Amino acid sequence: MNKFEKILYHYWGFTSFREVQEEIIQSVYSGNDTLALMPTGGGKSITFQVPALAQEGICIVITPLIALMKDQVENLQAKGIRATAIHSGLTKHEIEVMLDNCAYGDYKFLYLSPERLSTELFKVRLRKMNVSMVAVDESHCISQWGYDFRLSYQRIIDIRELLPDVPFLAVTATATPEVVDDIQEKLGFRQKRVVKMSFERKNLVYLVRNVEDKLKHLKKIVEAIPGTGVVYVRSRQKTKEIALELQKQGVSADFYHAGLSTKERSGKQDDWQQDRTRIIVSTNAFGMGIDKPDVRFVVHMDLPDSPEAYFQEAGRGGRDGKLAYAVLLYNESDKAKSEQRMGTTFPEPDEIKRCYNALCSYLNVAIGGGKDEIYDFNLIDFASTYKFNFVTAHSSLKLLELEGYIQLTDELDNPSRIMVIVNKVELYKYQVAHAELDLFVKVILRTYAGLFSTYVKIDEAYLARAAGIPLNRATENLIKLSRAKVLNYIPRKKTPLLIFTEERLDDKNLRISHENYHLRKQRYSKRMEAMISYASGVTKCRSTTLLEYFGEQNTSRCGKCDVCTSRNELNISKYQFDMIVEQLKINLADNNFSLEQVVDRLKFPPERTTHVIRWLLDNHKIIKTKEGFLKWAKKE
Repeated sequence: MNKFEKILYHYWGFTSFREVQEEIIQSVYSGNDTLALMPTGGGKSITFQVPALAQEGICIVITPLIALMKDQVENLQAKGIRATAIHSGLTKHEIEVMLDNCAYGDYKFLYLSPERLSTELFKVRLRKMNVSMVAVDESHCISQWGYDFRLSYQRIIDIRELLPDVPFLAVTATATPEVVDDIQEKLGFRQKRVVKMSFERKNLVYLVRNVEDKLKHLKKIVEAIPGTGVVYVRSRQKTKEIALELQKQGVSADFYHAGLSTKERSGKQDDWQQDRTRIIVSTNAFGMGIDKPDVRFVVHMDLPDSPEAYFQEAGRGGRDGKLAYAVLLYNESDKAKSEQRMGTTFPEPDEIKRCYNALCSYLNVAIGGGKDEIYDFNLIDFASTYKFNFVTAHSSLKLLELEGYIQLTDELDNPSRIMVIVNKVELYKYQVAHAELDLFVKVILRTYAGLFSTYVKIDEAYLARAAGIPLNRATENLIKLSRAKVLNYIPRKKTPLLIFTEERLDDKNLRISHENYHLRKQRYSKRMEAMISYASGVTKCRSTTLLEYFGEQNTSRCGKCDVCTSRNELNISKYQFDMIVEQLKINLADNNFSLEQVVDRLKFPPERTTHVIRWLLDNHKIIKTKEGFLKWAKKE
């Protein structure tokens, strides 16, 4: 075993790496800036966690996903690895303590959001840290060509000046060729280096079913394919409706969306992970950090916004390497719905400005004020108060976020935390002087370690039981100790947060840039068109279509998708099928030919040519005019 394999086995229990993982690890360990392209479920976190553990110093991990950030930190801590995360739900003092611990302690990982990089507090502490490497997760967010662009990602390059010799590892599961180049440029790679795992999933069968009654067809899928499944829909209401319909059929199903409480989401997710629930019906809120290997099918009831989103969500099926199905249910109405979504996803600039002004009124932010202020924020209440369509309001806020005016987080579930802020001698003196709190303080010290150096998560109910007192009494004691400046007590909070990253502007100075609005709208439209083309196409292998979108050329057809199985019935090779189609394009471009005339003109066996033409006619790719001539129905 080499040192990387020893680390892998010691902490994760695996004896060997997956495809390209070790190549990525060796590259960044050797000091090379590296871009790693790995599909969902490919084991991206291993590629920066292993090399960080193999060397001295701390690894800075930049990610926009707070839930995933907290999940990875907890997993590392459970393995005995010192890791911490800084995000918007923390107090200034907590952040200062964490950064000091990273600068002077033996922490191996610091997770933080890109917004934190530009703060003076972080820059000062960064100069004191021994940084071994920087990992940029979800790195496609740095590119305006990407499907999930975030302005804050473009500030990452600023820390290059402070860390001139530190290698950067960028990782992503979805990047087109232009995004791959853009990521390396925007992160200031000293030399371009891309290590790529093929996006091909040989065990995943892609199917598109053109059906009017989608629910009826979903029930057929659930009956036909045994095992665990995920069903994606676009609206929260539909998650519940479809789950109830499946339950009526005797299927163990539940629903999931971002509007549920943290406790509800956690319970539903755990039931599904532990196979107490067979099928989860969800919006795209379900999936971040999910690593259930035995998902046998992923069904999309609605058309996703982009091939990137579809590829990520469909890719949650079959991570154990066994056969799984990715099914997209589609009909002509989906195209019209996608065009309608354009209006709600990109409200007019005047509507965005109206939303901004309403937001400032809602939060009582005066012109010139608000910069760096953090507010609890309820989007549903805000939209209702000011009579906004919920989706339009959310889209307006996201576009304002792109402009750098605000930052909107998902709901955070921050448990209660405490830190002792006096030394042990002073604490003992306080206990002697306040005998009524002595036992409670002793219970705290026995229950939690590290209280003198960092903030520690606590459970008030557990403390109450351990001290033999009611819960409200335990909470009162914590408040008393906090007021006495013996410890800092931060009660649990569950709420989305909104941060003003710039001071409030008046209408004259509030600008919605061409780059962040019109060009993004065009790119959104282009990705949607690619998704419609995938769903409506009937001549090209589904896997090949997706792989070519992500820049993989000369791929072989999968032989298992609905297009391939339909074509397999022709008993003709892909090469010969494509050659016949190419000649048909040339002959039918500007000429009027009947079926018989075309068959005579093409230099292929007549029966083969006839079979291909019949297949194209059956699949509405070629039409026959009233005069009996053949014409392409639409551009190939």
